[in-house]
Amino acid sequence: MPKKLKIFALGGNEVSPSGKVDPLTGKQIIPDLPEQWRRTADTCKLLAEIIKEDQDDYFILTHGNGPQVGNIILRAEYSRPILHLLPLDVCDADTQGAMGYMLAQLTNNLAILNINRVVAETVTRVVVDQNDPDFANPSKFIGPAHLKEDALKIQSEEDHLMKFYKMNDQGEELWRWVVPSPNPIDILEIDVIYNNMKAGIIPIAVGGGGIPVKKVNYEISEGNEIYKCNYGITYSRKFVPGNKLNIYTGIEAVVDKDLATSLMGTMLLNKSKNNGEDLDVELIIFTDVDGAKLNYQKPDQKDLRHLTLNQVVELYEKNNFPAGSMGPKIKAAINFLRGGGKKVLITKSSLYQETLQGNAGTVIE
Repeated sequence: MPKKLKIFALGGNEVSPSGKVDPLTGKQIIPDLPEQWRRTADTCKLLAEIIKEDQDDYFILTHGNGPQVGNIILRAEYSRPILHLLPLDVCDADTQGAMGYMLAQLTNNLAILNINRVVAETVTRVVVDQNDPDFANPSKFIGPAHLKEDALKIQSEEDHLMKFYKMNDQGEELWRWVVPSPNPIDILEIDVIYNNMKAGIIPIAVGGGGIPVKKVNYEISEGNEIYKCNYGITYSRKFVPGNKLNIYTGIEAVVDKDLATSLMGTMLLNKSKNNGEDLDVELIIFTDVDGAKLNYQKPDQKDLRHLTLNQVVELYEKNNFPAGSMGPKIKAAINFLRGGGKKVLITKSSLYQETLQGNAGTVIE
């Protein structure tokens, strides 16, 4: 029997509850840290129950960071008179550490169930192409949602590009800040993730989509290769024809966590095959809606409960899924299944068991 790997991609709502509105102002409430810790504890309790049922399987956690990275930048902007601003790649790194710390309390939930598994944050760099078209047309939502009027004011005052996100329960437009979200093309710490997984550890990896980095092209000067990185840092050596070094430096962006998770699953599958191991990999994407929909938030909205790869490709190519929300999840599912993955679930965490039974969420295989 092949060994099974379940990868849980946690949406922002699994750490930071969303949708709460101040009844006096009508504005979105940003959850404080105690509330985020409690929400994460609820998520970890649910994950522990899932792990309990399949203790011989491998497990990996990934998570988004849209609300958190937006809050970090907002905090930095408010303190501008006394502190420096923070670039997006550094904010991504900060959220990996903090959110990984919060999710590592899963170890406590497993201990209560007499399961001896360590949950370990893995700071992860993800390589992107600096010429990716998303740098010219940003698509990744970060930070809290705002009513349209407030969003346009922020865009004017802070020079943040704001775009329509979705309608709220009152039928009002919600807008959010958008930043570049290039496609992930490589994961530098993939061997660390793989070795931890094989050792029975539950890695928390590619958090927030990973820290985006780009490969540095060298310049030749006086017979030396010169690699110029951020902040004036350079590396040099004697020029060696045909033997370019892999040197990386950060780039300002937020990689989509579902696309990075899909890439990670494919890379782990390939590593297992290269090592002569048989591995079945499933991707479970937890989000704040009950699966994928056709005509989302329209009168003729339709649930998509079970799809084949061919069916989902056809729907995706006809632009049935919004680029800023469900679109990347569907693209990640397609990439994952084409790369050898067995199954993808898109659902709310509270509906996981119902999704397995075909009564909720979306299953693609």
